[in-house]
Amino acid sequence: MNILLASSEVFPFSKTGGLADMVGALARALAQSGHEACVVTPLYRGIREKFPQIKREQWEFHLPLGKDWVQGSLWSIEPEKRLKIYFIEHPGFFDRAGIYFEKNISYTDNDARYIFFSKCVVHLARYLPWRPDVVHVHDWQVALVPAMLQQQKREGWGNPPPSCLTIHNLAYQGVFPGESYSLANLAPDFFNPEAAEYFGLLNCLKAGIGLADSITTVSPRYAREIMTEEYGCGMDGMLRRRADKLTGILNGVDYGEWNTADNPHLFKPFSVTKMTGKKLNKLELQRQVALPVDEKTPLFGTISRLAEQKGVDIQLGALEEMLNSDIQFVQLGSGSPEFERGYRDLAARFPGKVAVRFGYDEALAHQIEAGCDFFLMPSRFEPCGLNQMYSLRYGTIPIVRATGGLDDSVVDFTESAKTATGVKFYEYSARALAKAIRKALAIYSDDTLLRKYRQNGMKADFSWGNTVKQYLKVYAKH
Repeated sequence: MNILLASSEVFPFSKTGGLADMVGALARALAQSGHEACVVTPLYRGIREKFPQIKREQWEFHLPLGKDWVQGSLWSIEPEKRLKIYFIEHPGFFDRAGIYFEKNISYTDNDARYIFFSKCVVHLARYLPWRPDVVHVHDWQVALVPAMLQQQKREGWGNPPPSCLTIHNLAYQGVFPGESYSLANLAPDFFNPEAAEYFGLLNCLKAGIGLADSITTVSPRYAREIMTEEYGCGMDGMLRRRADKLTGILNGVDYGEWNTADNPHLFKPFSVTKMTGKKLNKLELQRQVALPVDEKTPLFGTISRLAEQKGVDIQLGALEEMLNSDIQFVQLGSGSPEFERGYRDLAARFPGKVAVRFGYDEALAHQIEAGCDFFLMPSRFEPCGLNQMYSLRYGTIPIVRATGGLDDSVVDFTESAKTATGVKFYEYSARALAKAIRKALAIYSDDTLLRKYRQNGMKADFSWGNTVKQYLKVYAKH
């Protein structure tokens, strides 16, 4: 098949979170399984400098955006066989310090930026000599593409390819004032309660839910959760009506990128049969983040956006209690100023026990995954989550709240004593998380049990082969 994927971020070219990892890995996995994959993504600041092999195509965009006509250009790179990445260049829209926001404030023209990007995706789908069999769009930034494909059909494109929308996080829907709809140059009838209209506002993701030929989410449990009022973010009724089009597919892990044997980011290689390197990674990580270097002290870590969704509030509460025990904690991530302040205060109150690093550092992320004994993911909700799967491969035991993909990918002792890989808790509270941490400390104090958890985790297989087969089944339905 020829698959055209569209995403506002794609690893390794741009990244703010798991969306970039998933799209980059899915595209590579499709190509490696014999299909032709093209990815379309914006040309953000710094990409050309970091990847000088990107070349300009003889292709210009001249597209309407409301009453104006907007120009853009096309760049590309072919990182491997059967895989091509197209970049949409528009300096005014994409040559900025951030991707979606600066200093925690969203760009005020995100509607125009991503509506223009969506139009470029549809233009390529229609006019590239390489004709896609399916257009697979990811999250709200390109969720108007299914409507635009239908509009093109009305305007003379005889047989547009079917569309597939993947919802990575239903909480982010791309909601803008109603007048933003005019930027899309779509027919008025798409602005209705079963498509783009949401209480008089434009809701990009809702348009995709209403009009895509198929809808997927990034874990089976999350697919079930988003059809409930609690997790549906106002879209549960619509998703229930389209339940026959909805499939939950657990994300895969790119084990070429996330491995312990051949990884430039790690201090020492290790494997399920040669675990000495894990201990050395722990000691070096402690040194790097200025924690006391002590192999015996259990080291907990987290890598996360500091947002309410990620359970930061209950994590701060549980750590407040548990740091009186003999444990250490390292955090990497950034987000809400209030939560950043919470971690700074924690580090000040527990010197020598807490290390915090704000921002994102790819090398440090791998080092935390490899060097820690336990990884905390107490999410309020989690569509899929990747870090718990990275942790398993790195012999680091995940402590997770049983929600979404966390529930699908981690096995608790109560579910199977023989194949347990992590610790689950259910109630969303600091008390429940603290209890889970105490269970982890009990595992840590039993060498045989600790070894068994680590081995089970490292042998767990979340490779992309199975995930790709499930996506191909969805593509082939139309």
